[in-house]
Amino acid sequence: MFIKKSMRLAPLAGAVAAVVFSASAMANEQPKPTDILTDGWQVNGYIRAGWRVSENGTTTSSEYGKPDYALAGTVAKNPNQVEFNISKNTTFQNGVWSQLALRAEYGNGDHSFYSSSGSEDMGKEGEFEIKEAFIRLGGFSYLPEGAEIWAGRRFLNREAGILSGEFWKQSSGAGFGYEQKTGDIVNGIAVVSVDTDAHETIKTQQLDENGVPKPDPNNPGGFLTNSITNYKKGAGKTIHSLDLYSYNHQLLGGSWNFDLKIMQVGDKDKWNEDDATKGFGGAITYKRDYYGFDGWTTTALAYGKGLAANRGVNFGHWSGGTSTTDSENGQSWFFTSYGVLNINDRWQMGSEITYLRGEKIWGLGNKATDEGDSVDRLLIAARPTYKVNDNFRWEFTASYGYEKDYWDSEVTDGPRVATKTDVYAAEIAAVFTVNSDYFGRPQIKPFFTYMVKESDNKAVDNNGWGDEFDKNKRTWQTGVEAEIWF
Repeated sequence: MFIKKSMRLAPLAGAVAAVVFSASAMANEQPKPTDILTDGWQVNGYIRAGWRVSENGTTTSSEYGKPDYALAGTVAKNPNQVEFNISKNTTFQNGVWSQLALRAEYGNGDHSFYSSSGSEDMGKEGEFEIKEAFIRLGGFSYLPEGAEIWAGRRFLNREAGILSGEFWKQSSGAGFGYEQKTGDIVNGIAVVSVDTDAHETIKTQQLDENGVPKPDPNNPGGFLTNSITNYKKGAGKTIHSLDLYSYNHQLLGGSWNFDLKIMQVGDKDKWNEDDATKGFGGAITYKRDYYGFDGWTTTALAYGKGLAANRGVNFGHWSGGTSTTDSENGQSWFFTSYGVLNINDRWQMGSEITYLRGEKIWGLGNKATDEGDSVDRLLIAARPTYKVNDNFRWEFTASYGYEKDYWDSEVTDGPRVATKTDVYAAEIAAVFTVNSDYFGRPQIKPFFTYMVKESDNKAVDNNGWGDEFDKNKRTWQTGVEAEIWF
């Protein structure tokens, strides 16, 4: 009997012993500093799918001068632009957090319509690209609270006009930085670098059918020329920008941001004698309501010199040395003010005023003695919208653009001639949307745009919008644009 009872109790005793041992082992296990507390992926993005044709019923790469602040409207390229922002966010037991950030993009810069094979764009603009890839780390015990560091390829501190759509501030390239958040105040320092394009411009005389140089009708004794620019990537031509910034200072009823950028080339021997090899730029940005009314505005004043002559705080491969600024004396002043006014329950209005004054930039006036070394650009634009109901609104856009320059693209010999150009644009769009607020998305927007270009320079005026538009000074486009942010 004793033996049988002992045999019955043996399994129970083993189970109790196992539980006790397991509890003891768990009690001895301590959390490791590198244990992951939270971990997850986040996906956001933007898609612009559209159909746009010119008055001739064809696709066009023309943006009608929009990147040069000539007009506002739905005139961008990119009928199939897809952008994904992917981040992996992790926090650890020791308080450190990390973020891996990726931005993938397809179709940016392209304008063609493609069929179902989807491969027609290989080797051209708009290919699939990784635009950003960087890592952020924060929460270190030996750094101040709110401090973080980052390294990689990114678009740092970007801002764009609401109707021009142009990024007037950013640092685009590869680099690293430190950022400190104290309450609402953000202070940062970063180094961003990029390899710019090396290029050479070859000028050849225009010849008639008999091989004789064509005389220049606007320059007695001169001849018409053609310019061919050959580009070569890299070639050891690296430029660097040291970014210093301090944001979100509350003063005078709004928020103030301050930016300073100091730029320098890597190897001066790689640059031409007339190229800028250093520069600096800065900007002051003021954000508040819509000039005292319900809404919001961003107002900025920027200055840049030398390498920073592209609006002072716009840094990237297009923004330094031979690609834009041809002189250490190159400089620009830039002003912009844009925002959205909430008029009433039915009406809203977006607006933008932007002015650029550049001297000895973008190939104008390589030497101190050159005449015609400046460019002035002005854009005034407004977009009222009327909410019919929660899912439909009307959108109206009107803009005026002015430019005074000395490009005289058809006249390159002899003294430069000032050219004043006026551009008028008007657009109407019917917006089918989930949310008829000004920024409500997703939406599908049929639109019609009418544009007029007039110049006091006969050569420019007679060319109108160019050969693609039969040199007409008046042209139009129509299309349907679909957008979604997610």
